[in-house]
Amino acid sequence: MNDSLILEVADFEHDVLTGIYSEETGRPQPLRFTIQVRMKPLHHYDADTPLDESKNYMDLKFAASDALPEGVHFKLIEAVADHVCETLFLQDKRVEAVAVKIVKLAIAEAGEKIGITLHRERRE
Repeated sequence: MNDSLILEVADFEHDVLTGIYSEETGRPQPLRFTIQVRMKPLHHYDADTPLDESKNYMDLKFAASDALPEGVHFKLIEAVADHVCETLFLQDKRVEAVAVKIVKLAIAEAGEKIGITLHRERRE
């Protein structure tokens, strides 16, 4: 088995214009993101290994917030997840795979977690 490095930002909430029903359109709704990025790690990490030898995990949060185009309505949360994946692939050539889990918080009736997980491998 090959070594891998998984970076993760879990349970990050951000409001996004998404949905297909009339009560969802026209206003942002809260989504909960968990984003994982798989990279090939160094053979060894010393105590003074610089950040540029890995990836800043705040880039994961950025891809699901500031990098989403303002004013764009995503009909499907699958499209939101796809945009997050593409942003992370474009940010860093070392990213081998991305998994984006999105939970739609506004439609839960009894605390259930309704959503999707999209996993993408880099295509080259």
